[in-house]
Amino acid sequence: MSNYETILVEKRGSVAVLTINRPDKLNALGYKVHQEGVAALEELRKDSEVRVVVITGAGEKSFIAGADISEFTGKTPVTQRNIFQEKTLFNSIDAFPKPIIAMINGFCLGGGCEVALACDIRIASEKAKLGQPEINLGIIPGGGGTQRLTRLIGEGKSMEMILTGDMIDAHTAFNLGLVNHVYPVDELEAKTMELANKIAEKSPIALQMAKEAVKLAAKSNLDEGLRREVDLFAICFSSQDKEEGVAAFLEKRKPVFTGK
Repeated sequence: MSNYETILVEKRGSVAVLTINRPDKLNALGYKVHQEGVAALEELRKDSEVRVVVITGAGEKSFIAGADISEFTGKTPVTQRNIFQEKTLFNSIDAFPKPIIAMINGFCLGGGCEVALACDIRIASEKAKLGQPEINLGIIPGGGGTQRLTRLIGEGKSMEMILTGDMIDAHTAFNLGLVNHVYPVDELEAKTMELANKIAEKSPIALQMAKEAVKLAAKSNLDEGLRREVDLFAICFSSQDKEEGVAAFLEKRKPVFTGK
């Protein structure tokens, strides 16, 4: 892996942990973080040894506390729009073909919440705080918050979070369906890695097809989604992993998937 200023990448077997490493700034999302995050994900996409990615923030206080507000000063509407139409961390996560888990270890606000929303699964510590506080700055979410949050928890709850800018705790986020699991701080990493490794044991081809099919559900009508699901289902039948999975089932043993 390349060396980055704001990103740390650690490979733990078939799971890669990508850490936003700006603890002095509560891991705020600056332009450099977006650039390096996109580059790191591109490397991980090409790495056949990596089957699952976990994204987290350095330190105990913050996952990502939001955008680096100091970079907003003097930005024109056109400049800001162009930046967000480039490759951002939000869009790179959303388009990443392998499963991505957000390990939310503290403040998960604004752009940080939007990073988590772009991930496939969200796991939070009991001390996590989530929210979209952009309204308090006289702006609105611009990294997918209005769209992904609404699709995840519904219009009413999403509207309330975005219009008030209030933070919610991890258990409230769980009850809303915003996070999948909540664990004590000292169990967060172990529980997240347990789930990541469980997913990493599956066929990489099937994981990619399943992720694409599920994400399509929020972007298409039912007929289109069902047609695409059948196509992706059929593609799995071209893989050696399918043959291995069927054989292992019939032989009553654990399958060994190779991604071929």
